[in-house]
Amino acid sequence: MFEAFSSGYYLGRLYVEPHDGGHAVIHRTDHERMNRRLYAAGEGVERLDAPLVMKLDGRHFPVLGEEGVPSGTLGLPPEVAESNLPDRREVFLAKPDRAAELLRYAGYDDGRREAV
Repeated sequence: MFEAFSSGYYLGRLYVEPHDGGHAVIHRTDHERMNRRLYAAGEGVERLDAPLVMKLDGRHFPVLGEEGVPSGTLGLPPEVAESNLPDRREVFLAKPDRAAELLRYAGYDDGRREAV
């Protein structure tokens, strides 16, 4: 779904549509799979529900998993969604270090440790 793009991001294509919630969402199984594959260090018990950080049209936002969202779809709340949705779009997914940094700036603390 996502492949390496740069030192800070993966690049993928998702169907992007408006979502009537307060935050961006993808299907819970997709969310957990991406967390496990791209964010987990493979050491001990790790959270698979921590937000992913995606970037679309120059704007970063946390993404949570939710049932009821079709697989391969990114649902955006009204304050993030554009009027030209739904559409299939290129979406950036922040790599672990970049995601942790962006979440910290936004005031979110998920307990992840910085790499030494």
